[in-house]
Amino acid sequence: MKIKTAELLESAAGASQFPDIIIPEIAFAGRSNVGKSTLINSLLTRKNLVKTSSTPGKTRLINFFLINEGFSFVDLPGYGFARVPEAMRQKWRDLIEAYLSRRKNLRGVVLIIDIRHGPTTQDLQLKSWLDFHQRPMLVVASKSDKLSRGKCASKLQLLKKEMELQQLPLPHSSMNKEGRGQIWKALGPWLSSGEKAEIEGGS
Repeated sequence: MKIKTAELLESAAGASQFPDIIIPEIAFAGRSNVGKSTLINSLLTRKNLVKTSSTPGKTRLINFFLINEGFSFVDLPGYGFARVPEAMRQKWRDLIEAYLSRRKNLRGVVLIIDIRHGPTTQDLQLKSWLDFHQRPMLVVASKSDKLSRGKCASKLQLLKKEMELQQLPLPHSSMNKEGRGQIWKALGPWLSSGEKAEIEGGS
């Protein structure tokens, strides 16, 4: 995907603040510190469009990014960070569920799993929720550069089995850009009625 423009459109603390714009949206979900912001920056070839942090739980709002004036990437708050008070965790859960269940122009969800550790209970719960509500989903295995090629391949097979997926998760590394082209290719059908920019070759 050739990225011409990318900008923060809205940071929403509640459903009433979701952008009133009808364009395809792709949401990015995963546990805290799994690499959601890093993946978005990598796909958009931007270094700091989405702020990253080593402190889990920093993203507390739903952030909407307008891409090429034709579609949006949506960065959801991470889940599973124990130090966050229960009341705050519940607020985040409610916010995420409100978006995932009600947003009509949501085309699909990219669920990010740390390839080294596999899916958490909450990852599996979200996967089941998305399946039940028939929300299209793409599983991306982040931080693939942390493992050897052989170990990465075996972990992808294990992820497929554990999550009962039809296809292997797509590996991604922000360090060597592994999987970038494959991920864009997988996202293409979700954007078919929106952005028409060409898909670049390579990974």
